[in-house]
Amino acid sequence: MPSESVLKEKQLIVEQMTEKLKSQSGVFVDYSGISVIDDTALRVKMREANVEYKVVKNNLMRFAIKNVGFDELDSILEGTTSLAVCDDDPIAPARIIKEYADKFNGYFEIKAGFMDGKVLSASEVGAIASIPALPILQAQLLGTMLAPIAQLAVVLKAAAEKGGASVDVEVQVDEAPVEETADAVTPVEDVAEVATEAPAEEHAEAATPDATEATEQEATPAE
Repeated sequence: MPSESVLKEKQLIVEQMTEKLKSQSGVFVDYSGISVIDDTALRVKMREANVEYKVVKNNLMRFAIKNVGFDELDSILEGTTSLAVCDDDPIAPARIIKEYADKFNGYFEIKAGFMDGKVLSASEVGAIASIPALPILQAQLLGTMLAPIAQLAVVLKAAAEKGGASVDVEVQVDEAPVEETADAVTPVEDVAEVATEAPAEEHAEAATPDATEATEQEATPAE
């Protein structure tokens, strides 16, 4: 029977594993075929991506998965098992593990995974691994958000250019009435000249009978 100190040590390991399973995402791996050199390179890459990677004991992991309700993972806890977890980038563990699984086909295999409290099959982990890294996703999201703004800028520019053409037309329209006004003034002056000349003629004609009558009146006494 294990000593009390050994039991406490194992209990501490189970508690630590339980906390790892509460991470944002993780992947279980059968690492039996990978060489020491390749394993070292894998661990370096994991650290660079802020992914924690370590070998776990199946019998202790069984207690941990029960603590978080991942009972369906019990069947994968056979042979050699390692676990990669990450809180920063949920895609990172799957992406790196899938890269090595493809590189060492049959010697480094995905067993299962989890994300946001949901258990994932090996095929689901592989599908998630194809999602771009978080910085790329952020850039794509930013591009998507800026796209409507860019389209609006194009529309506003087109509207501004169209508005400039309308201004030219308005200027031409404003100039047109000036010419029409000039044409309209000429007939008024002509009429004024005719109106000025007409009374003069009528006055002359009106003065002629008065002169005739005056002549006749002056001639009458003489007779």
